[in-house]
Amino acid sequence: FEAVGKVTKGEMTEAELVGLEEVACPGCGSCSGMFTANTMNCLTEALGMALPGNGTIPAVQARRVQLAYKAGQQIMEVLAKDIRPRDIITRDSICNAFAVDMALGGSTNSVLHLMAIAHEAGIDFPLSLVNEISHRIPHICKLSPASDYHIEDLDLAGGIPAVMQELSGLLNLEAKTVLGKPAGEVVKEAKVKNREVIRPLSQPYSTTGGISILFGNLAPEGAVVKSAAVAPEMLVHQGPAKVFNNEEAATAAIMRGEIKSGEVIVIRYEGPKGGPGMREMLLPTSLLSGMGMDKEVALITDGRFSGATRGAAIGHVSPEAAERGSIAALKDGDIIKIDIPNHKLEVELTEGEIKQRLSSLSPFEPKIKTGYLKRYSDKVNSASRGAVFVD
Repeated sequence: FEAVGKVTKGEMTEAELVGLEEVACPGCGSCSGMFTANTMNCLTEALGMALPGNGTIPAVQARRVQLAYKAGQQIMEVLAKDIRPRDIITRDSICNAFAVDMALGGSTNSVLHLMAIAHEAGIDFPLSLVNEISHRIPHICKLSPASDYHIEDLDLAGGIPAVMQELSGLLNLEAKTVLGKPAGEVVKEAKVKNREVIRPLSQPYSTTGGISILFGNLAPEGAVVKSAAVAPEMLVHQGPAKVFNNEEAATAAIMRGEIKSGEVIVIRYEGPKGGPGMREMLLPTSLLSGMGMDKEVALITDGRFSGATRGAAIGHVSPEAAERGSIAALKDGDIIKIDIPNHKLEVELTEGEIKQRLSSLSPFEPKIKTGYLKRYSDKVNSASRGAVFVD
């Protein structure tokens, strides 16, 4: 997708694009960066629900087959001991998972998944707590798309046990695991083997975590950004809104070169209810990166992103447009203020102006009016609570 952006800008030929497509997937397994699949695979270790190595061993290595065999054996062990997921997934283990997430600068989708897991486990876990964890957990491991290191490098550096050992003074070490041991005992022998990949706490990339939750009159219930992948010059940004009611319209405008430096692209009605299903906005963000505009243009949406997204890409804006959140009131030219270090996302409108605009809107019309997606749209709740079903 980034290469398509380069072709659009004239920095790459279509023949070069075809050549890239033919060599872009070198082997089996998940994408090799800290994208959504790898983020959640790593965090499953931090939750205590997977064996050490689960998050990082490359698909092609014999160790992956050996790990699968050990996992099968351990399933029989926990069955015999009557250990259930609810025994392992607790508030402490959710905090550990978010702590490791912050240290790794994981995918923004991890917030959705971990909030949904907490809900399923009956754990009250407000979104604001994520910022509290971020404030005390430094970002010590920066992988693709934010750097040239990859998951294999993290594996060679000691994997998630090494990251957790480095963070041990900041974790809940008594949290239970599927090994029947507390987390502290599982990781106590781990060693960091490469300090370029896993930095010491005293030399982090950032003193705060790699994911931030933003609040303000544009996102009263919160929005999520992978701050670790935002260029320094875009951490604080102010610009006029360029509003689109779906991803396709925004993508077409980017391809036509209609986006100007400094603008804030708004893609709405792509949230859990509005989508329906909360599609990831990988194409528009990748196009912006490929065109070199990720350091000039911000993008906010009530949809979500791929873990491969980088730049000032702010998602999960809640309440979403379909629920008459503030994002539904925006018009082209409205000034949007982004302040990631201070966790702010605001629009230069008064509360009265926002209410007046929202009251003049026609009722939301679901795109799908029959079948399962209609039921999903009716029952799903806010992304701020994990986009889970409500009764």
